Formats: sequence, structure tokens, C-alpha cells
Amino acid sequence: MTSIDHSQAGLGSPARGSLQHLPLPLFAVPMGLGGLALAWRDAAVVLGAPVMIGEALMAVAAIAWLVILVAHATRTFLHPSALAGDLVHPIRSAFAGAISIGLLILSGGAIPYSTDLAAGLWLTGVSLHLVVGVWIVRSLLLSPRDAATLTPPLLIPLVGNVLAPIFGAKLGFVTASWMLFGLGALLWLIVQPLILLRLATGPQLPARMRPTLAILLAPPAVGSIALAALTGGFGPGPLAVYALAALIAVVLLTLVPVFRTVPFAMSWWGYTFPAAAFSIASLKVAHHSPMDWHGPALWVLLVFVSGVIATVSIATLKALWNGHLLQPE
Repeated sequence: MTSIDHSQAGLGSPARGSLQHLPLPLFAVPMGLGGLALAWRDAAVVLGAPVMIGEALMAVAAIAWLVILVAHATRTFLHPSALAGDLVHPIRSAFAGAISIGLLILSGGAIPYSTDLAAGLWLTGVSLHLVVGVWIVRSLLLSPRDAATLTPPLLIPLVGNVLAPIFGAKLGFVTASWMLFGLGALLWLIVQPLILLRLATGPQLPARMRPTLAILLAPPAVGSIALAALTGGFGPGPLAVYALAALIAVVLLTLVPVFRTVPFAMSWWGYTFPAAAFSIASLKVAHHSPMDWHGPALWVLLVFVSGVIATVSIATLKALWNGHLLQPE
């Protein structure tokens, strides 16, 4: 199929951008919103936060995932070569894993309402994520890439498997959850050292990619929650993994002045899900081993993370309104 001109298709004008350039990383939006929704759910239990905040955010995340899916389906129909280009791109292809991670988060959102729906979403999300993981590993084997393309987003499709046990254990998929946790954890041990070596020895990340450094926080934060879900609480193992997440979180805080200099790009969504995941892990640790100072500290963390995600969301909506979101990279 030949590419259809955007203005002729009635989907906008060149000045407003072309649907052909709809970014695949946009699937990070429901990841961030859904992660924040889960954080507010836990805050309702641990801090007595309003229950409806988490439920409303989860509904927004579900709507965002559906809207973005429809937009990308339309883009694929009108510009099939655009999606093909994303899937072979050494960096953008990693964000295909965000599609399935969004489904896994929505499965967690559905658990209080329908375990059947949640199980269906979970199985679909896991299946899709494994397909994406196979595709990424295959591409690494057949098309060796330059060290400059070894960036934190590569963790999304490979290490993202550690997210599945958080909800899979609740849904009764215990054996599969252990296998997925092992898969994600082992890939983390293999892939993250390569990324850290690239970051330490160069070349330096482009300025617009620097927000993706926050993705380094996601594996230990999510891993600690998943391990707790599989072992029945925050025992020594989950606490040890959480300690690494806490260290990375502090390092990222010291980089805030650097992050503030980066102009808006879809890479800003790299802040969102890792920050939300760390909030969830912190809330669960506090619930397991409460201390007097936990309450105020957790509220500060939750408000800060909510503010970051709100800021990124508003910036994204402005970019969409101005047509900047639909421009070539």
C-alpha cells in the first residue's frame, strides 16, 4: 500500500503534523498513568488517601491505552512502512514492549472488578510481551548494533517480564509468574551491565535521551514488588532489591538539574512509570515495616511523583495541540 497524504486523508494538515510520525513511545503514557493509579491505590491502604483518585487514574490510563492503540492502528493502515520502520529501529523498537506492559497494568486495574477480565488481559499482555521480547533478542543476534544504541529503553521489552508476577500471583498463575520473574531478572542481569558500560565509557547520551536514565529505576523497583508478591511479603530478598532501587532513586534526584535543561520530548515519559513503581515499592515497604516518619515521607514522595506525571502529561497535550507531537524526529 502506498502512503496516503495526511491532509488528503482528512486527518490534519502538514502544519499540524502527520499521523505517519505518531511516536511509538506514546504507549509509555498509559504505563505512567497506570503506575500512578496503582500507587494511589496503595496509598489508600497505607496512608488513607481517597480511594477514587486511584480508580479515576486507572480509568484514564485505560482510555489512553485504547485511544493510542486506535491511533497507531490507523497509522499502520495509512502508513504501514512507518510501523515497520519503528520495529527495526534500534531504539524505538524497544517501546513496542510498552504496549504489552500497559495491558499488564490494566489487568491489575481490573482485578477488583472482574478476575476473568483481569486474567484475560494478563494472558494477552504476557503473550504479546514474550513475542516482543523474542523479536528484540532476534534483532540483537542478527543485526549487531552500535554501542550508542544501547540505551535504557532496551530494558522495557526484556526486563519488563518482572512486572507480570505482581498481578499473575494474585490471579493464580503462580508457576508462570515465577518463570516470568526469572526470565526478566536474568535478562536484567545480562542487559543492564551492557547499558551501564555504554553510559560509563561513552558515547554520551544525547540531551533529549537523558530522561530515559530514569528507566534504570524500574527493574529494581518493580522487581522488589514482584518478588514480594511471589514470596508473601517484603522479606530479606525484596528488601535487598528495594535497597538498590532506593540508591538509584537518590542518584536520579541529584540529576534533576540536568533533567530540567532537557526540552520536551517523548523521552520525558521515561520519568513516569519508574517513579510510580518506586512509590508503590516504598508504600509496600512502609506497610510491611511501618515507622513514625513513613507517613509524611510517603506523602511527599507521592505528591512529588504525581506532580512529575502531571507536568509531563500537560506538556504532551500541549505538544499534541501544537502539532509538535506529530513531527519527524
